[in-house]
Amino acid sequence: MQEINSVEKNIITVEDPVEYSLGMIIQIQINEKAGLTFPTTLRAILRQNPDVIMIGEIRDGETARMAVRSALTGHLVFSTIHTNDAPSAVTRLIDMGIEKYLVASAVKGVLAQRLVRLNCPDCTETYRPGDAVLQRAGLIEMADEIEFKRGVGCSQCKNTGQRGLNGIYEYVELTPALSELVMNDASLNQLKDEARRSGYVPLFEMGLEKVIAGKICLEELLKETTNVEDFTAPSIIEAEDMIYAGTV
Repeated sequence: MQEINSVEKNIITVEDPVEYSLGMIIQIQINEKAGLTFPTTLRAILRQNPDVIMIGEIRDGETARMAVRSALTGHLVFSTIHTNDAPSAVTRLIDMGIEKYLVASAVKGVLAQRLVRLNCPDCTETYRPGDAVLQRAGLIEMADEIEFKRGVGCSQCKNTGQRGLNGIYEYVELTPALSELVMNDASLNQLKDEARRSGYVPLFEMGLEKVIAGKICLEELLKETTNVEDFTAPSIIEAEDMIYAGTV
């Protein structure tokens, strides 16, 4: 919101709760007891001629329909939705009752993110993860080629071995080819395959870069990423979800 904030734009957010106060942005706090829900608030703010709308979370079909309707009527819409990864946000919207052609037309991109705990720089050591962990990560054949690191615990990290947080991200852009698959009722695996051809890199593979760099341990990456069994590390030489929708 801060990146696109300007006096030329009318930006309105609908949040539950409002977590950050942003200058020049109209922020509305949801109050379900008073009847101020996401759908009712969205209907009201559409009359205020907003340029950008941010919906704190898409929790149900009615909110999803209002978000899609807002996007298709010329508004730039940002929101969040709970899924395992970025491609799953597309199928989640369809499960909420949004027609496939509307999802294909309205959604422009999905960003998924996870926070991982970093190895403590004061007590990091080299180690070899157990075979079960390596097998789960698909790295059993490459175990001797990677220098795995972890924190062992010290006074600086209160004997946890970890200090600080860092994000790992994956992004899916709904290209024309991907939109066509959505309209043709493609499976989630088909969507992921096509997304890969367009440059999509899953969370686990993005995080693997940090493992190879010694910033996080493999166990931490596995704990914070899901559906790891779907991913195979291509080469060691080569790692809450945000929806971006709208017509601009």
